This record gives sequence, C-alpha cells and structure tokens, in this order.
Amino acid sequence: MPQDPPPPASNDDVGWRRVVRHFTPSWFSVIMGTGMVSILLNSLPYNGIWLYWVSIVVFALNTLLFLLGLIITLLRYILYPQIFLAMIRHPVQSCFLGTFPMGFATIINMFCAVCVPAWGEWARYFAWGMWIFDAVISVLIALSLPFLMMYHGNETQLSSMTAVWLLPIVSCVVASTSGAIVADILPDPQLALWTIITSYVLWGIGMPLAFMVMSIYFQRLTLHKLPPRAVIVSVFLPLGPLGQGGYAIMKLGLAAQTIFPQTNTLEGSSGPTFYTVGFLIALILWAFALVWLFFASASIAHCKTFPFNIGWWGFTFPLGTFALSSCQLGRELPSRFFAVFGTIISLCVVLLWIVVSIGTLRGVVSGKIFFAPCLGDLAVGVRKAERGCGGKV
Repeated sequence: MPQDPPPPASNDDVGWRRVVRHFTPSWFSVIMGTGMVSILLNSLPYNGIWLYWVSIVVFALNTLLFLLGLIITLLRYILYPQIFLAMIRHPVQSCFLGTFPMGFATIINMFCAVCVPAWGEWARYFAWGMWIFDAVISVLIALSLPFLMMYHGNETQLSSMTAVWLLPIVSCVVASTSGAIVADILPDPQLALWTIITSYVLWGIGMPLAFMVMSIYFQRLTLHKLPPRAVIVSVFLPLGPLGQGGYAIMKLGLAAQTIFPQTNTLEGSSGPTFYTVGFLIALILWAFALVWLFFASASIAHCKTFPFNIGWWGFTFPLGTFALSSCQLGRELPSRFFAVFGTIISLCVVLLWIVVSIGTLRGVVSGKIFFAPCLGDLAVGVRKAERGCGGKV
C-alpha cells in the first residue's frame, strides 16, 4: 500500500518564526559571556589604549545583542504565550532566566566605566536606575524559581540535577557587584550608602543559597558521577558564585571604606573593617574556586570530546568572574602573582569567547543551534489534552 505523504511543515517551524519559538532564555548567556569579555579587556592589569577601544567595540556589540535578544524574547511570548508556562515549568530552561539580569549587569558595569565619564551627570542617575531594575529582577528570579521547583508536583531525581540550578541564584551576587560599581559614581553619598547596603543584602541572599546548591551538586557528582557529555560544560558554573562573590565583596568593601565616613555610618573605623573583612572573604572564596577549577578541568579532560551547543557559553562567564577576582586581589595586595595570573585567565576567556562565538555563528547560519526543549513538553501537554477531549493524536 502506498504510504501517506508526510504532513507539511507548520509555518511556525520555518523561517524567522522557528527562530523566535526556539529562542530560549539560555541565549542571554551569550550576553553574559560577551559582556564579561568587554569588562576584562577594559580592566586588565596590563592594559593599553588599544585594548580600551577594543573593549568599547565589544561593549557596543554586547548592547546590540542584548537589545536584539530582548526583542526576540518579547516576540516569543507575545506570539506564543503558551510557551512561557512551558518554559517556567521546565526544570532546566527556567533556570536560564537568571542569565537575563546577569547579562544586563555586564552592560551596567561597562556603562559606568565608559559612558558615565563621557556623558556627565544624567548618566550617573540613569546607571542607578538600570541597577535598581536589575536588582529587582534578580531578587524575583532568585526567590521565585527555587520555590517553583519545590512547588511543582514532579519529583526531581538527584541524578538529573545540574549546576544550572545556580544561575537564578547567582544573579543576586552579580547585581551586588554592579551595586558597588554604581555606588562609586553616584554624586549623593546618601544614595550611595543605600546602594551599598542593598548590595550587601543581595550578596547575603545569593551566596548562602549558592553554597547550599553547590553542596547538593557535589553530592550529585560523587554519587552519580560526571554529567552527560552534552552538559559537561556546566561543571564550570560553580566558579561563577565563587569568583563573582569574591569580586563583589571586595568592591563593596572599597565603596564602604569611602562612603561610611562621609555619611557617619556606624563608627569611624567601620569602613576599613568592612574592607579588610571583605578582602579576607574574597581570598577564601578565590582559594575555594581553585578547587572547582580543578574539578571542572579534570572533568573536561576526562570527556575529551563533547558536542557543541549553546551551553558552551558556560565556559566564559564563570572563568571571567574568577579572572576578575584574581585581578582585584592583585590590585589590593598589590601582588604581581595575582595580576599575572588574572591576566592569563582573562586572555584564556577572550580566546574561549572567540572559539564559542565562531561555533555559535555556524549554528545560527545552519539553524541547528535553535532548539527549545520546553517545546517538547508543550507538545506532550497538547496531545494529552486531545486524548482527554477524545481527539485524535
């Protein structure tokens, strides 16, 4: 008997509509990685004027990518509102919502470093407004997503756990770093003080939660061995809260050392105390990051080969935060070791960014990189609904 011809492809599965439907929140990890490269190039210990201009070019590119990603995301949920609930309920894709505020935070940091000195007074308050928006979104994501994981009826197996659970939580730590940077450029000491205090609160929300998740993840690795090759890059993600947490607490200590005496906050010596304690915490976190760097590098070396996907951007941002923390330790000691080490890691991040960018461009051209796992859950839900209504599948 002749076989029936295959059903025609839906209009939603071709052209620009396919790109929009499969544009998951994980694409904002591209913004995170590109933004981290612009920050590193702008703040290297051994820098030059040409690197400064290269960082501005990368910053402009990152801003363009962010706006493009924001437009496509809005189109996705306006044209296909049912996808939003499917994405929120997906145990992995929902965690990537944290990449949105973290990617935006890299733009805020570069805006403070590049645009504020050039554009004047209004740019300072504009940066402050962007940081408030980023902080609010970070807290909402960091608190709501873990609760949704507890609330959903589906049982989660420890063996299926990955380090992407850290993404929504670390957004608060990244926002605390941006708060310290914004506080440095605010002309009003009182506004700067409240920004610093709020940033310490953000750090306090993110870091303890991150340590809880890292403890669970360590247990998962020891009991169920390394993750599958497709997600092996995620073993680098614990470097994110450790590197960013150390960098944030040092920047907050520097800001407190300046602002606390100006606003008569606590005692006269409280600012230097916050700075000293912050440096000690940062040094401990940096040492702990070395442990995870070894685990991650050994895991990658053991796997040898693994497929390219959007998850490869997980190399850039966590390593970049570790480089930022190393360079900042070198400035505070001062230490040539930390400065050189941080520069080497920074250059490795830039090279990785180039490699991953080329792979991503190839995937975009071929279309193979556009894949949304949550759409599979959506299709299953539709089929169940059709069965319940007596329809054909």
